[in-house]
Amino acid sequence: MPERAAPTTLESLSAMVPGSTPDLLRWLDQQLQAGQKEATLLQSLRDTGWSDAVARQAFAQVVRWRSAPAPQAAPPIPEPDLRRSPTDIDVGDRAVHVLMALEHPRIVLFGNLLSADECDAIVAAARPQMARSRTVETRTGSEEINADRTSQGMFFVRGQTPEVARLEARLARLLQWPLENGEGLQVLHYGPGAEYKPHHDYFDPAEPGTATIVRRGGQRVGTIVIYLNDPEEGGGTSFPEARLRIQPRKGNAVFFSYAQPQAHTLTLHGGDPVLRGEKWIATKWLREREFH
Repeated sequence: MPERAAPTTLESLSAMVPGSTPDLLRWLDQQLQAGQKEATLLQSLRDTGWSDAVARQAFAQVVRWRSAPAPQAAPPIPEPDLRRSPTDIDVGDRAVHVLMALEHPRIVLFGNLLSADECDAIVAAARPQMARSRTVETRTGSEEINADRTSQGMFFVRGQTPEVARLEARLARLLQWPLENGEGLQVLHYGPGAEYKPHHDYFDPAEPGTATIVRRGGQRVGTIVIYLNDPEEGGGTSFPEARLRIQPRKGNAVFFSYAQPQAHTLTLHGGDPVLRGEKWIATKWLREREFH
């Protein structure tokens, strides 16, 4: 039998049954654990002066309390160490700046994640392989071209270039999350007018294809978007529910996490249309387990 909650839980529960006391609820809980039947307990309470209404309400509340599932510990998710409000985080080969942090939704803006030369090298390696971006089709588990996403993109496998390998090692330290739990780095290019309308990055549990997708490492639990250039106008990363817009800046990155695949995480986000110039970003999605 699972361990019961502390007596203070029963004390607070007694407030839901006018006329009862914590001692009464504790006695009922003990008798239920001993296997006593409802009719016997109710008659015992009536015999000792409790009204039938209080006896029945107290019995119902204790039964409900005893049958409630035990609270589950929050699942681990990627999270930078911000306990002491640092201005910088050491990731081994450079100091990444902490520029902004929200708790709910969990959004952190980082600076100096990549140097300008590293950004340029990643763009140069990705440019020859660019093709119309696809999204995961959760109804089937396959990929599709999505009218809401009008960019071009490609994926690197983990460690494919020296710059990609350095970036992945930094992210593992920065977000305290195993390198092997990350999907391959995706590079995206947005020309004038291109955008990605607001969406969630987790896989909808209600869709039939999700079970197939999450076999490769579980749910997505975090995202980091890295800016590889400075668009002239537009192209921000917007979080409509948080009323927040992140302006792209070369070498910076925005991280957000979502412990459950549910809308209450407030991680709805989108890529605003590029109004002038172009936008290059790299995106890394983080899974619950090793991604293969």
